[in-house]
Amino acid sequence: MANAKDKIIVFGGNGFLGRAIVHKLLARGCEVRSFQRSSAPALEFAGVEIIRGDIRDQKQVIAACENCNAIVHTAAMTGISGGYRDYYEVNVKGTQNVLQACRVNDIRNLVYTSSPSVAYPPTRDIEGVNESAPYPESYLSYYSATKAIAEKLILATADKNLSAICLRPHLIWGPGDNNLLPRLIKRARTSKLIQVGDGHNMVDLTYIENAAHAHLLGLDILRKNEEYQRKVYFISDDSPVSLWQWINTLLERLDLPTNYRKMSLKQAWRLGWIAEKIYAVLPFEPPLTRFLAGQLAYSHYFDISAAKNELGYSPIIEASRALDDTVKWLKEY
Repeated sequence: MANAKDKIIVFGGNGFLGRAIVHKLLARGCEVRSFQRSSAPALEFAGVEIIRGDIRDQKQVIAACENCNAIVHTAAMTGISGGYRDYYEVNVKGTQNVLQACRVNDIRNLVYTSSPSVAYPPTRDIEGVNESAPYPESYLSYYSATKAIAEKLILATADKNLSAICLRPHLIWGPGDNNLLPRLIKRARTSKLIQVGDGHNMVDLTYIENAAHAHLLGLDILRKNEEYQRKVYFISDDSPVSLWQWINTLLERLDLPTNYRKMSLKQAWRLGWIAEKIYAVLPFEPPLTRFLAGQLAYSHYFDISAAKNELGYSPIIEASRALDDTVKWLKEY
């Protein structure tokens, strides 16, 4: 178990998930270092050693890991815009640098934040899939493609000198979210939210506290049992929701309109393809892509039995409390 004797570095410690992990490590009494691009006075005040740097710089990454005995790697380039090279440099080369830092600094425990999107293309319903599902042959987003390369790299590198676990938390949400929920709410407020598909698709969500908890369990199992030295686990709130019903409930709790437009998947897919072509040469994020259309229209939820049985994972915050806390935060946001 990660404890006060451990010095753990969190890559991306000032991100949404990274901050939650850092605070849980501090609560255990661990010595925590965060590698990130920006300053973080609140983390420094909490006792975190902040190292500002670029994960693409191997020398910086190696130096940042000195005297640490475990790594949690949450840093990534996310989104639906930008060029492949940018995603590759951060998500793949950055991970290569972290792995090199493990070798140089003799760090034997690594927990990596992957993504369920590495395991499926949003071109059909994904219902109850587990970790045995093969990687798809192609992807509709650079994020998914490069995260898949990074995950494979970690699994191929892990050996008797490096125990590694890759976690795939799906759609992380909750207080502090600076991506998923703010975008959703902005679209609802500006009448730009569009329901794609028939609205019956079921999806997994992962509340922020549950996602962070899973990462600490990953550290714990690596320290206790080398049998799990190269494993992948889906993580979720263990209760798929009807996506558009869940969105409606959230918007109603925030007194926002729910009479948004509806669009067929076929139409959204065609518009997404056109937007990808147009925005490929523009410095803006496209309003729609084929990947986003598929995410909004198809079901995607997963079997987390392996995480339950091997990590001892179960959600520590139940759904109604998670929603209450999130609505309260959003009203103050």
